[in-house]
Amino acid sequence: MEKLIITAAICGAEVLKEHNPAVPYTVEECVREAKSAYNAGASLIHLHVREDDGTPTQSKDRFKVIIDAIRKECPDVIIQPSTGGAVGMTNDERLQPTELLPEMATLDCGTLNFGGDDIFENTENTIKYFGQRMIERGIKPELEVFDKSMIDMALRLHRKGFIQAPMHFDFVMGVNGGIGGELRDFVFLRGSIPSDATYTVAGIGRYEFPLAVAAIIDGGHVRVGFEDNVYLSKGVLARSNGELVEKVVRIAREFGRDIATPAEARQILSLKPLQ
Repeated sequence: MEKLIITAAICGAEVLKEHNPAVPYTVEECVREAKSAYNAGASLIHLHVREDDGTPTQSKDRFKVIIDAIRKECPDVIIQPSTGGAVGMTNDERLQPTELLPEMATLDCGTLNFGGDDIFENTENTIKYFGQRMIERGIKPELEVFDKSMIDMALRLHRKGFIQAPMHFDFVMGVNGGIGGELRDFVFLRGSIPSDATYTVAGIGRYEFPLAVAAIIDGGHVRVGFEDNVYLSKGVLARSNGELVEKVVRIAREFGRDIATPAEARQILSLKPLQ
């Protein structure tokens, strides 16, 4: 079985210090959280960025400052900027971090009701536009799917040349408006991707660790972090992203699964070796 790639989604665009005081906003806080996750065993940092007051931004300059700062402390880690941004941002605003030519970036594969009047809009033309830009810039997309229909969209656009193989999916499960986080839901998504594709599971809230177990046993990969869940266990706030990663490492060891280094993760994900 392949070694386990652990992704740390260290801050997200929505979670606040009111939810957990350790949620990072500033450059220094993002470095602290990335380093804690890296030291614990994460080989990939999924990155949103904020202004110092916590306001989400897709500013290329802000991404560059934070990416450069993380690189100083974690020189070989894979840094995966989000192109999700926040509800209401334009396509080009969301794509700004891809101008920095990261190894990977996220590509959301469908529209989702986020609750209330918030709609996370990703039309077919938006997905094509993002996919083409990533091909032009040599960036591997992590295909974020919140439901089975988004897998179907990704496969259709792959056949049309907007997404290249081998594909890597991120099953984001348990989000309001998306697929649930039960084992049956995981099995449904897992059975819907190509045999040569890889996948990561991101369980939201209480689904984080049960779905991590399922992915570990199945041979997939795992995402944890404050973006998805701020608790180490029921009612116990995690003190850092590193604590969440450490828990996944312990679970993986119980099932005999070794943890991938960044170099090994690059090989599994068909990325170029870091120069």
